[in-house]
Amino acid sequence: ISRRSAAGAAAMALRGVRVVELAGLAPAPLCGMILADFGARVVRVDRTRTSVTTDVQARGKRSLALDLKQPAGAATLKRLCRRADVLIEPFRHGVMEKLGLGPEVLLQDNPRLIYARLTGYGQEGKYAKCAGHDINYLALSGVLSKLGRKGENPYAPLNLLADFAGGGVMCAVGIVMALYERTKSGKGQVIDASMAEGVAYLSSFLWKSENAGFWSSPRGENMLDSGAPFYETYKTSDGKFMAVGAIEPQFYEQLIKGLGLDSDKLPSQFSYSNWPKLKKIIASVFAQKTQAEWCSIFDGTDACVTPVLSFDEVASHQHNKQRSSFIKNDQEEISPRPAPLLSRTPAVPSFQRDPFIGEHTEEILLEYGFTKAEIAKLYSDKVIEFNEVKANL
Repeated sequence: ISRRSAAGAAAMALRGVRVVELAGLAPAPLCGMILADFGARVVRVDRTRTSVTTDVQARGKRSLALDLKQPAGAATLKRLCRRADVLIEPFRHGVMEKLGLGPEVLLQDNPRLIYARLTGYGQEGKYAKCAGHDINYLALSGVLSKLGRKGENPYAPLNLLADFAGGGVMCAVGIVMALYERTKSGKGQVIDASMAEGVAYLSSFLWKSENAGFWSSPRGENMLDSGAPFYETYKTSDGKFMAVGAIEPQFYEQLIKGLGLDSDKLPSQFSYSNWPKLKKIIASVFAQKTQAEWCSIFDGTDACVTPVLSFDEVASHQHNKQRSSFIKNDQEEISPRPAPLLSRTPAVPSFQRDPFIGEHTEEILLEYGFTKAEIAKLYSDKVIEFNEVKANL
């Protein structure tokens, strides 16, 4: 489990970039955490009069508690955005405009601002004002129709694809691109990040490979969607699982060899009609040994067979340990190390606990040019909160 170094933190790729992230649900916090992990100074603007945060991806962020519904609160955010490089805005369509904080207003104040709007359906279109969740965006993108086993309903793989991949990650990519473009033009811009479009774009391979025959069969009967016996998970004798991805013939041959089977006595690998029969044969063999026994057979081979690890197991797996793929914070909580690895300016994630709501309110406002008197007035007017008691725990 890797630890942090001050020297490394000083050389991160996004060092010096100021980000204001308006607190929201899962996708926007991931976007902010990615930027923070790679060196940006991320301020999360939380609501006042609440002690509950839904941001479990707050690593490296600081919290400012601000009531945006009060005119003085909206004016405070405007001042913050004058000095910021990036605003991450996750609200439903029209909320920011109602507060007088739309892109036209903030970009007029700060033409270099990158105003990233992260929503389910985007800023225009029939569904732009509708509520939704990952499964809905996945459905509208067409991707959900491809996910699921033969004879079963389509299923969403947790909320990973639309929320996080199509939303948080795509938005972070857009922000980095806009930051790079700004080095040439000197101008900011508005990013309209739609999770439905993001996950559709993520599925470009599915669209581009339609004519290659990869997806010509019904759902769950194709090579990569659990139809093929050589691209599947199998249960072991101890109730665990092995993942098999032996697509290429030379890898498939190593799979068959490791299983102790004779390929001459089996249907050919790409005999589609025999796939169900072949799957049963392979399943019966995997069921005869433990996961550890199969690992000792397949580790170090090109059979493309790996253990299906639980969250409790991944950090101690030899490969992950050798790469320090997982990190531990000061509370002994384990999480994945930021990716990808940059050779010269790698991410150096914070190991401190997540911020309490309002923990850094005064510190942030002073940093952004507010006077002590202005801060005291905002506090007495209940526009901001400090939560100093928690901060000193």
